[in-house]
Amino acid sequence: MNKETARNRLCGCYVTIPTMFRDEDLAVDLAAIRRHVRFLIEGGITTGTGVLLAGGAAGDFSTMTFEERVQVVEAVVEEANGRVPVVMGAQTTSTRELVEFARAAEWLGAEYIQVSPPYYFAHTEEDFYEHVVASAEAADVGLIIYNTFWTSYGISTEMVERLIAVPNVVGLKWSMPDKGNMEFEQIITRFADKFAIIDNQMRFVTSHMLGARGIEVHVCNYWPQWGVRLWHLLESHQYVEAQQELVKVAMPFLALWQEMEQYTSGDGYLDKLCMELVGLDSSRCRPPTRDVRQKYRERARQMLLQSGVPGVVNQ
Repeated sequence: MNKETARNRLCGCYVTIPTMFRDEDLAVDLAAIRRHVRFLIEGGITTGTGVLLAGGAAGDFSTMTFEERVQVVEAVVEEANGRVPVVMGAQTTSTRELVEFARAAEWLGAEYIQVSPPYYFAHTEEDFYEHVVASAEAADVGLIIYNTFWTSYGISTEMVERLIAVPNVVGLKWSMPDKGNMEFEQIITRFADKFAIIDNQMRFVTSHMLGARGIEVHVCNYWPQWGVRLWHLLESHQYVEAQQELVKVAMPFLALWQEMEQYTSGDGYLDKLCMELVGLDSSRCRPPTRDVRQKYRERARQMLLQSGVPGVVNQ
């Protein structure tokens, strides 16, 4: 793996592929996932404008077995067929399993794995460092470090500094608690020349100005053309227009998601509902996330219409 090439290819819209399940038995629907990959690529999510994450949080990784997660990544890699980089979601509480994810990613042809601090137990940063190094030594794939501070602990600036020396670490998917001292901006300013930084905090304009190379965009799952257009606005430094698009389209999506969190928890359920409402393959998420489709269908449909999303179905 060439570290500079891996960093350069990690740019644009970072799109988490939802894992579709069959309604009758909640088995993984690989055919639907393949169709969705084609939809995203046809919508403009290709090398230079985006990256696909298979088996991430919005992909229901926490409800799937190791074997199912590997099958999902295999389907996405095969369907992408080199047209767009693929990341394997590799969050796990087990370093041994993380090593197996890294090896599977290399064997399948995924270019990257996404790694977070282990959750449930209060692990130390030294635990996490060894977790990362073990996966880096196991396979020749790029590592994207995801700062999931809400599930365990926040990765410190000192740890990010140490990760520079780990050859396979090429990206940071970054968000963090912000106390008003520009903590988020400090990380980007300090490390943008060392890692491809993916903004997971919806500060796309600011982060792009400071050197971030990617943006986490849920809207792409039902309107990829909008995400590509947003990325082009950022790349051409049309920052006012980009911010206006975020307020018009992304902010209503996030507001509805926040409301839905009072009903159920998880990730990806609003992506899937919106996909259904524009006529795409979709499904519920696996339990314990509850099915949101009937309760929030009309609220989501009105949100899409007001945001100008094309192809919204009638009631």
